[in-house]
Amino acid sequence: MLYFLIVMAVLLLGYAGYLMSLARRGQKMPASAYVVLGVLNAVIVVAVLVWALNR
Repeated sequence: MLYFLIVMAVLLLGYAGYLMSLARRGQKMPASAYVVLGVLNAVIVVAVLVWALNR
């Protein structure tokens, strides 16, 4: 489970970095970017809660 959390955190940071590079170049963020960020955050929160409850 810890490895899953690490992978999800790396994916979230990588995607956020990609969106920041778009913003720095002056391009608009796609509307789906907010949905993807929300889903990644929700998966991490749920995984942390499940991991904490199972300990």
